[in-house]
Amino acid sequence: MMHILGIFALAVTMSPAFAQLSSISNTEAAGGLKQSLNEGSLAAIAKLGAQNGFFGNPQVKIPLPPALKKVESALRLAGMRKQADDLVLSMNRAAEAAVPAAKQLLADSVSKMTLQDAKGILTGGQTSVTDYFKRTTSAQLTQRFLPIVKNATDKVGLAQQYNSLAGQGAALGLIKKDDARIENYVTSKALDGLYFMIGEQEKALRANPLGASSDIVKKVFGALK
Repeated sequence: MMHILGIFALAVTMSPAFAQLSSISNTEAAGGLKQSLNEGSLAAIAKLGAQNGFFGNPQVKIPLPPALKKVESALRLAGMRKQADDLVLSMNRAAEAAVPAAKQLLADSVSKMTLQDAKGILTGGQTSVTDYFKRTTSAQLTQRFLPIVKNATDKVGLAQQYNSLAGQGAALGLIKKDDARIENYVTSKALDGLYFMIGEQEKALRANPLGASSDIVKKVFGALK
């Protein structure tokens, strides 16, 4: 079988790191890459989908929407501290509940990966895996997350008030349309958190391929160092 990099001869001649993979078969390269993508996405989901996966992690914790953030101090001074805190907690709990729904879509994305996709990931930058997942899953994940997030945030009074006021603000051009409903805002932030965490897994693997769980993943990513 032709080597995966033999298919992209120009890239081989231009990239010394890419050329180091020439001793790895097409099957090995594709298998190692797909395994690493599956493991990285599952690890990200496991971290974020647990209690406090979002709320307890300052890197991905979802804050109040910008439009509400501007009046957060006033809300707290007006005796609405608990309502504001409850909304922040509910938004992050909603994201934690939604993230596990990404498991199958991410797995499907990996299984449909083409040789051209593999070449782009293996020769790309530190976030090429994350970029691939964004391109192939963001629209479907948005649809999958939205009803889960809406079910959680609908139970919070301040969220309903925000939707009412933000809807009016969006109609007047004062608030971005994407932020006009709390569930849209939280869904977007949940996706940002998921892709961020996948990116962290990717960076760790590229920095330390010997820490991978299988020999083939070590071999593929070790050749890129």
